[in-house]
Amino acid sequence: MPGGVLTSSIATAPHRLPLLGHLVSMLRDPAGFVASLPASGDLVRIGMGPITAVMVCDPQLTQQVLRHDRVFDKGGPVFDRAREAIGDGLGTCPHSRHRRLRRLMQPAFHPSRIAEYASVMSQRIIEIAESWHDGQIVDVRAQMKTLTLQVTTATLFAHSVPESSLHRIFRDVDTVVDGVMRRAIMPASLLRLPILGNRAYWPAITRLRAVIGAVITERRTADVHPADLLSAVVDARDTDGGGLSDNEIVDQILTLFVAGTETTASALQWALYLLDEHPDLAARLRVELDTVLAGRPARYDDLPHLPLTGRIITETLRVRSPFWLATRTVTEDTELGGHRLAKGTIVAYSPYLLHHRADLYPDPDRFDPDRWDPAVATPAQRSALIPFADGARKCIGDTFAVTEACLALATIAARWELHAVPGQDTSAALSSILRPRTLRMRVTTRHVPARVRTS
Repeated sequence: MPGGVLTSSIATAPHRLPLLGHLVSMLRDPAGFVASLPASGDLVRIGMGPITAVMVCDPQLTQQVLRHDRVFDKGGPVFDRAREAIGDGLGTCPHSRHRRLRRLMQPAFHPSRIAEYASVMSQRIIEIAESWHDGQIVDVRAQMKTLTLQVTTATLFAHSVPESSLHRIFRDVDTVVDGVMRRAIMPASLLRLPILGNRAYWPAITRLRAVIGAVITERRTADVHPADLLSAVVDARDTDGGGLSDNEIVDQILTLFVAGTETTASALQWALYLLDEHPDLAARLRVELDTVLAGRPARYDDLPHLPLTGRIITETLRVRSPFWLATRTVTEDTELGGHRLAKGTIVAYSPYLLHHRADLYPDPDRFDPDRWDPAVATPAQRSALIPFADGARKCIGDTFAVTEACLALATIAARWELHAVPGQDTSAALSSILRPRTLRMRVTTRHVPARVRTS
């Protein structure tokens, strides 16, 4: 193992293979693999291909890793591959650079701006929902990906990216997201060979950086800046009056593209699928939506009045957490859970793993949004829910993502009923983001009861 010496008392997860480690188990069932690990202990050795990592299975120890981000810095195979793709974005940069970048990026995600972005979200959501017709079979994965990429593009760039470039951007983002996890578990000797998608990977990164760089150059020279997220980042100034360089801005914007679009798209795919699997819950949701929306699309001001909608998104983020595996690197000799970890040790954690611990969430595989009713949810459950990580490195766009997901679910479910086409493989695919392999659903027009229609 490169760097670090692991205490021998840490157990190794079962079924490790020479050279491959636990790669076969990860490829076959990534979510099931990580969910099985707590049975081996609070800390467990896993083989990510030829690399050994220590998986943290305990919620308190996971919080220790997340909140001590100087000692447990961003690194390891997952973040190293992400950093080569998107540079030093907020999600990938080392601790030494994070605090300054966070200060400069934070104004772009101020609560007052989320309300402004929500109007753009609603417009794009309506366009998607109105493009379907009764009885159509919809590729939900493609539609939700298109939706979130359009929202991200519109809130980031206003109208600075030509429509003709969007489809190419969408394909390139897909290529990068799929490539990061595959390359994280691939032997280093294979990373630059023209195999397993490598040939498409680097050109996709080059094109994305070129498109974003061109928009930044144009924005720097413009007399008037539109009120979008990019302008907020370009105009941001630190206490010394300095701002972000063009290259730093490219890193941040590319991070938002790659991470932000996929997490929300994944959550929406799973939410629509799980509602189809739970018709009683879907009926309750429709009552809430008909009562509050009365047949119209959802707006930002509606969200406080849609508690079940919010709980459905929260429970979706628990039971199908988009980020299923992340890694950190120990920067100095330290102790975790009574075990000594040497500098250079790779530590992994998994939101999916914590979210499926039966001692925290009884019957953890059951989709039950009512567990998040404020009257019954426990502090331990709330603390262990980390779909966007936690501590100083918690995702800066968490509120943005949840707002978008709630608005989209409310607007779509108010207008359509969606039912999965039988016979498809909806199991989770191996990618940086946990998402269905395929998800095609038939859409049926809903008719709002006359008693709740607007006059």
